Amino acid sequence: MSVHEELTSVQRCLDDLCRSVGRLERQMGSGGLDIRRVRTDADHLRESVALLREAASAAGALRRPDLVAIPDTPYDTTLWTDSDDEGLGARDRHAP
Repeated sequence: MSVHEELTSVQRCLDDLCRSVGRLERQMGSGGLDIRRVRTDADHLRESVALLREAASAAGALRRPDLVAIPDTPYDTTLWTDSDDEGLGARDRHAP
C-alpha cells in the first residue's frame, strides 16, 4: 500500500473511533474525566494524522526535484580573471 492509502485507512479508523467515543459520551455522559480524556486523545490522534498527511504531501513534492542540465562545454574563463587559484595563493606570490 502507498502512504496515501495507509493514511486514508488510518483516517477511516479514526472516524470510527470518534463515532464510538460519541456514542460512549451519550451513554455515560460527557462530564466524567475518563470520557473527556478519551475524547481529547481521539482529537489529538486526528490532529496527528492531519500533520502526517501534510508531511507526506510535502515529502512527495520534495522527492521529485527539477533536473538542471549542466553543459559539457568549458566555462568562460573571463569569469575568473579577478580570482586567485584556489589553494595556491595569488599568481605573483609564492605559496607558503
